Amino acid sequence: MTKLVLDVGNCGPDFAAIKALVEDHFDATVVSADLPADALQAVCHQRPDLVLVNRKLDADYSDGLRVIEQIKADPQLADIPCMLVTNYEEHQRAAMAAGAERGFGKLQLQAPQTLKRLAAFLGPPQPPP
Repeated sequence: MTKLVLDVGNCGPDFAAIKALVEDHFDATVVSADLPADALQAVCHQRPDLVLVNRKLDADYSDGLRVIEQIKADPQLADIPCMLVTNYEEHQRAAMAAGAERGFGKLQLQAPQTLKRLAAFLGPPQPPP
């Protein structure tokens, strides 16, 4: 069954890179949300299997950690796994303290560890086409 990933707050090129990574390696579809309100609406209505949140949302430069905190504070949504997309360890730690899973940075998109982290929620990686 195809998994759904919600990407929150990445610019066009970064969204394209994350979408390619996920869709090339997993039976998954990636959709995007630009602003916190859009993200929360998408989480409520689409119930994604994984939410990837940029550390700073491109559209308004708001803090992506706040999106994770809002999702995790809602009892109806708290079980949805979230990851922060950042290269900064201190921000990863803050996101995990808020209930997120360990995420990855944009510099780590091609790292085997990134695929392992995604596989925990999207199933085993598929062989390339």
